[in-house]
Amino acid sequence: MYWLHLLGVFTAALGLFGAAYALIAAAAAARALGTPAPAPLRLPSVTLLKPLHSDEPWLAQNLESFFAQDYPGAVQIVFGVQNAADPAIETVRALQAKHPDLDMELVIDARLFGANRKISNLINMFPRARHDVLILSDSDIAVPRHWLKTVIGTLQQPGVGAVTCLYIGKAIGNLWSKLAAMGISYQFLPNVVVGTQASLAAPCFGSTIAFTRKTLEEIGGFHAFTGFLADDYEIGRAVREKGYTLALPHIVVDHTCSEQSLGELIRHELRWNRTIRSINPSGHIGSGAIHALPLAFIAALLLGFGPISLGVLAAAFLARAVLKLRIDNLVGVKAGPLWLLPLRDTISFVVFLGSLFGSSIHWRGERFDMHASGGFSQSEVS
Repeated sequence: MYWLHLLGVFTAALGLFGAAYALIAAAAAARALGTPAPAPLRLPSVTLLKPLHSDEPWLAQNLESFFAQDYPGAVQIVFGVQNAADPAIETVRALQAKHPDLDMELVIDARLFGANRKISNLINMFPRARHDVLILSDSDIAVPRHWLKTVIGTLQQPGVGAVTCLYIGKAIGNLWSKLAAMGISYQFLPNVVVGTQASLAAPCFGSTIAFTRKTLEEIGGFHAFTGFLADDYEIGRAVREKGYTLALPHIVVDHTCSEQSLGELIRHELRWNRTIRSINPSGHIGSGAIHALPLAFIAALLLGFGPISLGVLAAAFLARAVLKLRIDNLVGVKAGPLWLLPLRDTISFVVFLGSLFGSSIHWRGERFDMHASGGFSQSEVS
């Protein structure tokens, strides 16, 4: 039918656009990760706040990466949990016994101040912070040895109010964790660097948020973010609204991907996508055009797998492969094999379509409803 042919031509054009975008993203990633960050002008004492929840895969080794920093200044590490039976406590106790020379302590406090339990955890931990430079980092993050120097050096640049860090996916080994890691490294990361370099996005990530105690007070303290799901983004926005720069140094950290099933993978990515939709609805809808491989395949299907449509499909795959190989080379880590890329991209497209509808999300084993304001509340339906 004629209208199917027109739809196929339109989808093929979108596939070519997505392929071109992938090549642009490869170039953007090289610029984002290829320049050394500034060295710190001084080495202030730092308090690192690590909110924990459960005994995640690789938790101990992720936490130990923060102990091995090439940073001669004083570093205090405060861990926090909200449940006295949380298995993360045993991990922290073991690390304290293994590293008795390090300045670290554990806060166990069940008080809640809003729907966002992580922010409540930080509120409970904050009174134990002794230093004026504060760095928040999620529990599933591992960092290279120069991370702290890089963050501090960037924070000391003129006009900078906070520092955040890009991250890549690191799988625990199974298929689903590899697919999750590939989504972070080959889709999320390139999208962020393109968005920031085009001044279309100003992200802030829980992988790293560094600021001073004074800046935290100016944005209302942690209490100002208890009702937001995307607390990291909201903290970054609050910093920018005070007239400061939110800096993104040329460094990546590792995000541990521990998904054990397709369902878990889709739930996690639906939460991320619906969160992005709540922050930037038009931008999220527009991002549908960058799914080069699925769009090119749909075009080939509609056009009867003719020579031109197969050429578009080949171009889309080659462009995505170039982007993957470029990211692998820049960060020195392969999130997953090339042969999984078509499946990875198909899952991303399906999740994107699903994210356009509905407002429920799953987080830490509970179901919540998102609000248009960026807030969220526990769902009445279990």
